Amino acid sequence: MKMQRLLVALTGINLLLLIGLLAESRPTGAQGVAPVLRGHALEIVDRQGRVRASLIVQPADPGVTMPSGGTSPETVILRLIDPYGRPSVKIAASEQGSGLSFTGHAKSHETYVVLKAEGTTSSLKLRNEDAREQVIKP
Repeated sequence: MKMQRLLVALTGINLLLLIGLLAESRPTGAQGVAPVLRGHALEIVDRQGRVRASLIVQPADPGVTMPSGGTSPETVILRLIDPYGRPSVKIAASEQGSGLSFTGHAKSHETYVVLKAEGTTSSLKLRNEDAREQVIKP
């Protein structure tokens, strides 16, 4: 008889604990928005695992000489990438300037638009499918 009372008491306690845990459970969905996302790089991939967008900080490289004659500075680069791995939109910013490019991928040649501001100069460079280029400077 004592054993039966003990089992009933333990079952009752377990039932109360279960009800308490269920009452405290929270939904598993997003609880809120994190105020800041920090990291060294960000990559967004598609369902096949291919990188489709990236945001990186490219370190300075004193071994690379830029067209302006200076060395390659630290640069922040945002790339939007097509399904074949080619960057179609690129935005870059550094201490020396910034640029924006849009690339189209034609069968015979690459087409693009490059808008650039570097130091005291700026330019707009256009290229169409037949490889003709035009550079516009103020």
